[in-house]
Amino acid sequence: MCTGHHHHPDRENVVLTEPHEPVTVGSRSGVRWWVPALVLLATVTQLAVAEWWPGIERFADKAFGARLLSYPALMLFAPAVWWFIVGRRDRAQSPPYAAFTLLMLPFLIDVTGNSLDLYDTLDWWDDANHYVNWLFLLAGLGLLVAPEIRPDWAMVLLVAGLGAILAIGWELGEWFTFIRHGTELDTAYEDTLGDLTLGTLGSLTAGLLLVWRRRRA
Repeated sequence: MCTGHHHHPDRENVVLTEPHEPVTVGSRSGVRWWVPALVLLATVTQLAVAEWWPGIERFADKAFGARLLSYPALMLFAPAVWWFIVGRRDRAQSPPYAAFTLLMLPFLIDVTGNSLDLYDTLDWWDDANHYVNWLFLLAGLGLLVAPEIRPDWAMVLLVAGLGAILAIGWELGEWFTFIRHGTELDTAYEDTLGDLTLGTLGSLTAGLLLVWRRRRA
């Protein structure tokens, strides 16, 4: 019996799918360009005040002239490298503003701590900075260089290892700039061990948080 229904084998099992759009760190996070720009501006403004506003004792002998040059350069290093490698070749790629912000925050926190005299008034401030700032720094760096590293333990080890290397470099810079001819030479060994430990722990925490974030995505 003919029912009037015509069978079309070639139409079976047809699945309509939407084209996949690339998702970037910047677009996923929702962080806009002005957020890292504001962090950079706040940092540079405080550095300029510390360097050129006379008579503020808390800024004395803390190499703010060198920081005024080095901090903005270090804060802009990652965006410049990203633009050179990715941005100029793929104009449609959204910049990872969240990663840039995380990389810049430690410099703002450090300068703000000096502006508010927290290093001299709060005993725990320096230690907290080494942990929290390395957490921010390596979270941002991990978002840039290690988002697709697998398995998870390899990503954690990479982020923690990079943090340990950067912590060693930072301590060498502090020794060369402040300690070798300063008054803190007697306690430098113990302080350096503590700072390296806290920085590495902050980096390890960043790696674990990045893995947790990836699993939730």
